[in-house]
Amino acid sequence: MSNLQLRVISGVVLAAIVLVLAWMGGLPFRLLAALIAGAIFYEWTRMARSGATLKPSDFLSDALMAVFIVALAAGLPALGLLLLLAVLVVLSGVVSTLRGSGRWDAPGLAYAGLSGFALALLRGEDQAGLLAILFLFAVVWATDILAYFVGRAVGGPKLAPSISPGKTQSGAIGGALGGVIAGVLLAALAGAGNLPWLGLVALLLSVVSQGGDLFESWVKRRHGRKDSGHLIPGHGGVMDRVDGLVAAAVALYVIGWLAASADHPALGIFPD
Repeated sequence: MSNLQLRVISGVVLAAIVLVLAWMGGLPFRLLAALIAGAIFYEWTRMARSGATLKPSDFLSDALMAVFIVALAAGLPALGLLLLLAVLVVLSGVVSTLRGSGRWDAPGLAYAGLSGFALALLRGEDQAGLLAILFLFAVVWATDILAYFVGRAVGGPKLAPSISPGKTQSGAIGGALGGVIAGVLLAALAGAGNLPWLGLVALLLSVVSQGGDLFESWVKRRHGRKDSGHLIPGHGGVMDRVDGLVAAAVALYVIGWLAASADHPALGIFPD
């Protein structure tokens, strides 16, 4: 079986599981978001700590991440979760500074925590949350697929050769176009209004998604890794699969928060 076939099969299986949980919303999807946050933090810290001799105190940030995961799964209000995450990140950073090691722990905690937070709060428990998360999936997944195939078919100048040599400018443009089309199409099928505005949001999410992909590639290159892990056949680790998704989720959450509220951001994207 070729690597592309393996990627497609595992991608379809994962997408089916995620879509079922997204449809359910509430606690099932919060648990998924918490699991994603935990997996991101695990892979981040294992890359950063590779080859280091660890002491029990080096796992303080792991315990802090566990506290946030429990709070996220429990469904605490948005501002309470953000305040808790800020306190945990500061505590992790202070301890790392005093120890003189583990300087990647606090950024990893912030990255993983915000990723799970944005996904969980976007979905929420109402119909607007379902539309918002499906809109996010449509844009990011279409961006990934089109960027891959357009980049391979067209080629041309590299997008960021020092960070991710395989990505091309043509792929980035094709991915952005695919993301906008997929997002607007889903919004139209859902009966949403203001499609031009949603098209601009989709374009922003596509760009942010590709930026998130490059960011994760930079982190891996910084630590001499090709993949963040080996959990997903054909894809590598969880970070490899959700890097663009979580970056776009944070961006969409911020847009929804500014347009509606911190606890119900989806209403700013798909108002009742």
